[in-house]
Order: sequence, then structure tokens, then C-alpha cells
Amino acid sequence: MFPLTEENKHVAQMLLSSGTCPRCIFRFCGVDLHAPYKRPSKELFNDLQKFLETEKILEVPNPPLKKIRLQEDGADNLSGNGQEGISATEDESIASEPSNSSVCNVCLGVLQEFCEKEFITKVCQKVEASGFEHTSVVLSVSFPPQLSVREHAAWLLVKQEMGKRNLSLGRSDAIQLKEAYKWITHPLFSERLGVPVDGKSLFEVSVVFAHPETDEDCRFLGEVCPDCFKPAKNKQSVFTRMAVLKALNKIKEEDFLTQFPCPPDSPKTVCTVLEIECTHGAVFVAGRYNKYSRNLPQTPWIIDGERKMESSVEELISDHLLAVFKAESFNFSSSGREDVDVRTLGKGRPFAVELLNPHRVHFTSQEVKELQQKINKASDKIQVRDLQLVTREAIGYMKEGEEGKTKTYSALIWTNKAIQKSDIGFLNDLKDLKIDQKTPLRVLHRRPLAVRTRAIHSMETHYVDEHHFRLYLKTQAGTYIKEFVHGDFGRTKPNIGSLMNVTADILELDVESVDVDWPPALDD
Repeated sequence: MFPLTEENKHVAQMLLSSGTCPRCIFRFCGVDLHAPYKRPSKELFNDLQKFLETEKILEVPNPPLKKIRLQEDGADNLSGNGQEGISATEDESIASEPSNSSVCNVCLGVLQEFCEKEFITKVCQKVEASGFEHTSVVLSVSFPPQLSVREHAAWLLVKQEMGKRNLSLGRSDAIQLKEAYKWITHPLFSERLGVPVDGKSLFEVSVVFAHPETDEDCRFLGEVCPDCFKPAKNKQSVFTRMAVLKALNKIKEEDFLTQFPCPPDSPKTVCTVLEIECTHGAVFVAGRYNKYSRNLPQTPWIIDGERKMESSVEELISDHLLAVFKAESFNFSSSGREDVDVRTLGKGRPFAVELLNPHRVHFTSQEVKELQQKINKASDKIQVRDLQLVTREAIGYMKEGEEGKTKTYSALIWTNKAIQKSDIGFLNDLKDLKIDQKTPLRVLHRRPLAVRTRAIHSMETHYVDEHHFRLYLKTQAGTYIKEFVHGDFGRTKPNIGSLMNVTADILELDVESVDVDWPPALDD
């Protein structure tokens, strides 16, 4: 059943005669049924002609014609019932219908050539050649901004025509171009690729259209509404889609009509496709790592472009993940960090790796376990446990309330004065000791100067000899342990040296536990 009704005929004829394609005519007649848009273009054109031939529309003495302009006396041509402001040239006739092959003056060919099976097949071939694993797909299309200008012009034309018949047309009554494109192409994509089209899919196929012939269509908006167009460093043109829509919402109808033809001129060429790009949203891998080396930084240690150490915890883990997931790059994060000369023991430190644009995303639990084993066999400097795929949202648990968490350390301490076991026993009795730490000198180059109050929840001492003892501490996360021992020239108060009235220094430091209950422990 043909979707247009008798009251649509004058609008349909007017649009068709001005060079508008059948699908755009449906849009401006408010057809919100999907089926009519999906039919082949040639069939739609033939059926539309048959529909219009049943009306004696050619006998209308003053048919809607090619241009709308303001009257010479300045009257508003869109006032009241919309009767004013229609102007025609003598040789124009409503019977001058375009051929089926002409380019639509509104969608610039998007709803003609670019939603048919032939084009969809080309896009799908690109998808299949990309090598991305996916169980669903989201189609993203980017249309040239001048399409919004042309749609606005067509809407004003239709609005005026309907006003003559005491009918109203709101801007939201017309079907958006992207919506109609989606109705037509999504089923074709789904059928060809064999997966559902899902707006929440992490796998995205992006198609970017351009139309160089009509690039100047937006230029007048920059002169009428200059405040809507702000230069941006990452944009080649100020005429972005959002900026154009902002200007169209601001410009007065009469000003628009003096600047841009209504209906829009018919172009000679269809849109071009600038690019078809496939991307996959990031996937996240989490786990815990142990660090057994006192000569290994957590992240690459590079100063003035020169690498200071050959590897890092980040690289020893992430390089394996990058290769297996076939990702373009990664971001590594963890629950705190240890210094290059500090080991991390016990159950390890929680970490997460964000893998960007991965081509492989589906792994069984056994495959992940094998990946963990591969990482562990590759180096004796680190070990990984509880390796697992997690969601983006789950990463927040690692950072959530981080300063409220606790961490346990063991430190080998040297004193300048000879000590006995009785000299360190009092430290065992100190509970929830509050200390003030001014930003340590060693990190002042990368952290702001501030005084932070931290808590030493408990301490336990083990006497070694008259100049050495081992100290086990449970502290608030974010405590600088080295500075708590030696005082950092008085920048941490109190400190072990001041509490014992000695000069103290730290010889070795180990992280014994990071008390963050994430990620979930897995069976070995």
C-alpha cells in the first residue's frame, strides 16, 4: 500500500518537481512506516508518479514553484496562513519532473545510491576484511553539514505549502535523514554480516560522507550567525554539524529565505564517501602482579628521551596482552605504585590494562589462564595472578576510596646509633599514629607541594643487630614510607628517626599487601 494520502499530494508534487527523491518526499510528508523506505528506488519513483497522476494537479493555476523570496515591501512571507511570498519564473511548470537518475536536492544522493544493497555490500566487504571479532555492530554515519541547511530549506517550503491549506508542520514532524537511513540499511547490514545491529555494540562501522559541490551552502550562516562558529584546533572547518544546527535554530526564517534558495538547487553529483572505518571499543583486563626485582620500574623510566631501564612492570604485562588481543595501544593503571627499588610481595598489587581498538575480543577462561602462564614464564621479575576480563565500570572499584584503603610494608632500617631490642619495643605500642608529610623532595618535580596527613595504623619490630631492625607497618594508602623512616629533612613529622632520637635510613622496602578486594580472586 502506497504510504501517501490525498492531503500529501500537493506537497509531494511540489517536492518532486523541485528535484527531491521519493524517500525524502516520504520524510517531509511524515511517513514513519519503515517498509516504504526499504523498497527499491526505481519502484518508489514509478509508484510516486502513478500516485500523482491520479490528481488533476497540473490544472492548479498558481502551482508552487522553484523559489521562495520575501516580497519587495518587506512583508513576512511566512506569516499567517502562509499565502504570501510565493514567486515563480514564467517558464517554470509543475510538470517538469526530474528523471529517476537525478540527484536529490535535499539528501544529495544519500537516500538514493547509498542505501541500496550494492553499497551496503561494499561496506560489509570492508568490515569482513578488517579482521575484527564482533557479535554485533553499530553503524555510524556522518553526513556533510550542508545537508542540514538543505533540509531546513525544504522544511520551510513544505511548511509554507501546508500553511496554504490550513495544515501545520512542526520541525519534528519530518523524519530525520539518519533515522530513515537507519530503517533502510540496518536490516541489510544485519543480513549481510549475520549479526544484529545494536546501538550499544562496541564494534562500530563508521561511514563519512562529503559533498564538495555544495560546500559553500553553509557560508552565509557564518556571516549571519558568526557567534555560532568557533574555530577549533582539531576541526578542519568551523562548519560542523552541531554549529550549523545551532545557527539554523537561531536564524530568523525571513533572513534564511533571503540567503538560501527554497527549494534548494539540484546538484550535479552525489555524495562521496570519504572513509569507511571499523573500530572496536576498548576491552579491559585486570589482575594482580608481584614484582620481585629491585631494579624494575612500574612504568617505562624515560628521562629527556633516554630510557634508564630496559623494561618495566607495565611492559612485561601489557606487551603480551597487546599482541594477543591485536590491539593498537594500551593504558596501564594500578592501585598505587611502588618505587623502582621496592618489591611487591604477598597477593600482589591490583592492576588494569585498557586495550584500545582490539581486533580479537573473545577468550575462554582457559585461554586467559594460558595467557597468564605465558606472561609468568616470560620473566622472573614479575608474576601475574587472577588475570581476567572486566568491564569499564569495574575499573572504578580499584580506585574507589583509594586513600581509605590500607597497605602493609616491611622495611629494613639502619640507625646511626647502636640499639638494643628494648630501644624499639615502644614502636609496637603506637596505634593510628598521625603524621604530616610535606610532598617529598624526590617527587616534588611531578606532584604539587602540599602537606598531607596520613595514618600509621600499627607497627611491629623485629630486632636484627645493634644497627639494624626490621619494621612491619600497616598504613593508610598514600603514605610515603621512606620519608616516614628518615624524615626527609624534617618534611615528615614525626618520623622513625625523631621518635627514636636517632638518624635512621631505610635499606630495603617491600610491599607485603595492598588491601583492595579487587579483582575477584580466581581458582588456580
